[in-house]
Amino acid sequence: MTKLLPATIGPLLVNETNLSRAWAKIFLHILDHSGHEITPLVLSLTGFDNDGAPKQEENLYAALDKLLSSKKQRTIEDVAYTIFPQRMWKIANGDRAKLFALYRDAFPRYQAMNPKGNNRGLYFERLISYGRGRCEGNQLEWIISQFNSRPGVRRSMFQASVFDPERDHIPDAQLQFPCLQQISFEPTPEGLVINAFYATQQVLVKAYGNYLGIAQLGAFIAHEMKTKLVRMNVTVGIAKVMDLSRNSPDMLPLIAAARECIASEK
Repeated sequence: MTKLLPATIGPLLVNETNLSRAWAKIFLHILDHSGHEITPLVLSLTGFDNDGAPKQEENLYAALDKLLSSKKQRTIEDVAYTIFPQRMWKIANGDRAKLFALYRDAFPRYQAMNPKGNNRGLYFERLISYGRGRCEGNQLEWIISQFNSRPGVRRSMFQASVFDPERDHIPDAQLQFPCLQQISFEPTPEGLVINAFYATQQVLVKAYGNYLGIAQLGAFIAHEMKTKLVRMNVTVGIAKVMDLSRNSPDMLPLIAAARECIASEK
């Protein structure tokens, strides 16, 4: 039987135009309440530039990245890269077929570099190499090609799965992957909306990179659909901060940066 942890925090909706402020509000909401879990969390983000990049605050980003590095956790960029390989997209120079080929070639090396963390796959790998389905399992290629092939394509077609019961319904006590279960894309007259659902999410060590990676994925899909990214919605069943030490000296700079980030909104 699953052990239920006490003092969960009720639902939270964060509607923001700045990614750093959005993350800071989520983090501080947990920090300022008893308990360490928000159940559920809904983030809705707008304010993207013409290239689909979200607004961010440098001080908050740097403070979080410094803490993650000190704890030997993946950096924000590294977490984002698991969802969308932004650096590789730049190398591909706007050629999505080249992007997909480069990533497939590189994926065995990514697994070898972190066999424990990546042995079951990575998010972008599941999206373009699911193992079965149309376009040889490349769900993103199917979505883009169907959208571009003809007008009036049903909107329910534009969704991609990460979680796979055949591979992921296993009895392990802990499983790092996949927490992100599904992504959908909604073309609107104003632009593209990307939606993502997480069963659970680690706010301190993963969430910021998760949000950045989803935004970058949305910008990529918008580019290929010849539109712009206008909104990102992320729903999290359980958003949690594990081993939260509110008065730990190494946490104080991040807490200060988060509060400063929120204060800058006023």
